Amino acid sequence: MAESLYEHAGGASALHRLEELFYERALADPVLSRLFPERVATHVDRLTSFTGESFGGPDDFSRETGFQYLIDVHRHLQITDEQRDRFVETYLRALDEAGLPDDAPFRTAVREHIEFGAQVAQQNSWAETDADLHPIREVPHWEWTPDGPPEHGPDSIRVR
Repeated sequence: MAESLYEHAGGASALHRLEELFYERALADPVLSRLFPERVATHVDRLTSFTGESFGGPDDFSRETGFQYLIDVHRHLQITDEQRDRFVETYLRALDEAGLPDDAPFRTAVREHIEFGAQVAQQNSWAETDADLHPIREVPHWEWTPDGPPEHGPDSIRVR
């Protein structure tokens, strides 16, 4: 069995460091500040558990928070293309600053994961009805092949 993205990243402590750096930058960013107007005490822990679960770690996010929370928190934010792009850019800079692995397969999988998630959040942020929401309703398990041809991306996500 291949190493999960969670294991390759360094587990919960590495992902927590990443999410803390990202969140600090998002709070201070003029483009993202409307989406992140103030520090929420639980935000980094929730980001960490969501990313960890999606990367093949423990299912803490699903058990403790639930995917409906993500839908609810993004609903009516009306995320712009500029905000979505800045979110991705800021996240990838935080990935570098956090010292997570820099091998191409890992970085490609993380980039595709964050781009997909940002697109889902943006779609949900404009949804006027439940029918307008992105169809995903559970934390996706992001697949990757660290030593072979890429097998990750939106077409290979699995819901546990």
